[in-house]
Amino acid sequence: MAHHGQVVRTEWIAPGMIRVVLGGNGLADFATGPHTDSYVKLIFPQEGVTYPEPFDLAAARESLPRDRWPRTRTYTVRRWDPDARELWIDFVVHGDSGIAGPWAARARPGDVLRFAGPGGAYAPDPATDWHLLAGDESAWPAIAAAVEALPAGARATVLVEVDGPADRQVVSTAGDVDLVWLHRAGRPRGRAVVEAVGKLDFPAGAVQVFVHGEATMVKELRGHLRLDRGVPRERMSISGYWRLGADEDGWQSSKREWNQQVEQEQERE
Repeated sequence: MAHHGQVVRTEWIAPGMIRVVLGGNGLADFATGPHTDSYVKLIFPQEGVTYPEPFDLAAARESLPRDRWPRTRTYTVRRWDPDARELWIDFVVHGDSGIAGPWAARARPGDVLRFAGPGGAYAPDPATDWHLLAGDESAWPAIAAAVEALPAGARATVLVEVDGPADRQVVSTAGDVDLVWLHRAGRPRGRAVVEAVGKLDFPAGAVQVFVHGEATMVKELRGHLRLDRGVPRERMSISGYWRLGADEDGWQSSKREWNQQVEQEQERE
């Protein structure tokens, strides 16, 4: 379902991450479900292209050639406050690179953002013995939402890779959480997370896993968790949010094939 929100305020919450808070009547019918990884498809019109009004993404795709379609980018709902009617979305910003990050950095109160959704598939299982959540900064909004949702006493190990100490963020939780910030310090993206999970002493009992972020990192951890640690597939939410060297258009077009290839390789091992 399509929605739109107006920018209420923005806040730099880390050197490379900005929070955009949306509000307004365009969110009247918006609601998230039980998933802590709720996500929306943000819609960015292309400059110089006129789209049908009232705006309809499906109609735009039917009436225009593909190279003139609006661009879409997938982002996690960091928080939805139905009482205040405020939607928080946190953007990783790499200067002028990309579409969504630069838009967020330039956003001002009153700007309109259209989006579709939400979707989602994961939430912490209160019946599990312990939780493992790991990823890079792109996964932090979903990880933070999950940590906030943990019930009192729920055990969790959280491993988050960022550039350095300035990128650390604070999150409140009723759970028993060991939050470890891993500093990239010039190493390849994802390497610190892979190494940290590999060295982790797994507590006794059933684990529920949430691992998201750069695709190569996710591929390595999926194999390690399934083959070396014996975590059942149904106990894992694990997927690449992005792939180094590819924009979202390129990554999304190849993501299904990539995942199928990874699954086949690991089935043979």
